[in-house]
Amino acid sequence: MSLSLAAPPGPSPYRTALRSALALGGSSLLLLVLVAVEWSPLISLDGDVARTTHRWAVADAGMTRACRILTDWVWDPLTMRLLAAAAVIWLVWRHAAWWTAAWLVTTSAVGTLLQQGLKAAVGRERPVWPDPVDSAHYAAYPSGHALTATVVLGLLLWLLHRTGPRTLVWRTAVAVVAVSVVGVGLTRIWLGVHWPSDVLGGWLLGGTLVALAIAVHLRRRPES
Repeated sequence: MSLSLAAPPGPSPYRTALRSALALGGSSLLLLVLVAVEWSPLISLDGDVARTTHRWAVADAGMTRACRILTDWVWDPLTMRLLAAAAVIWLVWRHAAWWTAAWLVTTSAVGTLLQQGLKAAVGRERPVWPDPVDSAHYAAYPSGHALTATVVLGLLLWLLHRTGPRTLVWRTAVAVVAVSVVGVGLTRIWLGVHWPSDVLGGWLLGGTLVALAIAVHLRRRPES
């Protein structure tokens, strides 16, 4: 299996990636505005979901313990960054794909800077409970766990697609990425450290970055 940097077959993958970026970016901007102005229906829905899941988390200690392990070790942003670092080493060592390695590092770094900048700008308070099952620091919006997992796993999945993997390998990878990206968001809500819209914001922003990064890569079409 080799890393192919030629554009895969299909109708205008660059335009498809660009359209996806615009759609996801527009949705991200809309959600950001609604969160910033504290739109009542959204705040009400966030509260209802958060209160319900917190009651479940308090009542189900086993599930809560599993969620803490998954969110703190398996899907933690540090784990995601280490995974990206391993992919960068593999790209350089096995394929001398320096441009693609730099592209992966840059996109991951932009994701980190974006989430930290938005957290500081929005300054949204996290849920507060009299009987918390977990804790987290910094502002709530967007979820850094959700954004980081979406960016790193989304980019790695696309790079895998470029190699032309076997059907079983591809389907397994898609399933693992889908479960991980959705799962990490759900664990943050279950543990009561994020509002649902924080997680949705992380997914949308992460998806926007992935689509933009893919468009840039396809536009550049490096040879190595």
